[in-house]
Amino acid sequence: MEGAAMINKAILIGRLGRDPEVRVTPEGTMVTSFTLATDEQWKDKNGEKVQRTEWHRIVTWGKLADICGQYLVKGKLVYIEGRIQTRSWEDKEGMKRSTTEIIASDMKMLDSKGQSKVDGPAYEANAANQANDPNGPIDDVPF
Repeated sequence: MEGAAMINKAILIGRLGRDPEVRVTPEGTMVTSFTLATDEQWKDKNGEKVQRTEWHRIVTWGKLADICGQYLVKGKLVYIEGRIQTRSWEDKEGMKRSTTEIIASDMKMLDSKGQSKVDGPAYEANAANQANDPNGPIDDVPF
C-alpha cells in the first residue's frame, strides 16, 4: 500500500515491576528503563476467574527519563504512551538476542500524592517537543 499512513503506537496503564534503572549515554543523554505489568481478567468455561499478567519493557529518554528516574517507583500506577521497537544484539556467549520495548513519549502518574519518591503533585511528562532517541537505536545501551 504505497502512500498509506502507518501507525506505531502503544498505550498502557499498569504498575511498575521495579524502580527505573537510570543510565547516561556517553554523549550525556539520560535514559531509563523499567518493566510495567498489565493485567487481564476473564472467567473460564467453569466460571472461575482467571488473571494473566503481561510484562512490558519501557524505555524513556532525555527529560522524560529524568522525570521517570526521580518520581517513579516499583508498584506505581502509570499511563505510558509510545512506540513499539524491537532491537537485537549478540550476548557474551555469541548468541543472538532480541527484545521488544515501548519507547515512551508520554507518561502520567495515576497514583495519589505521596506514593512517589518525592512528595509533590502528580506529574505528567511527555517528549513530544524533544527527540526521544537522540542517539539513534539503543543497541549500544545494554539493559
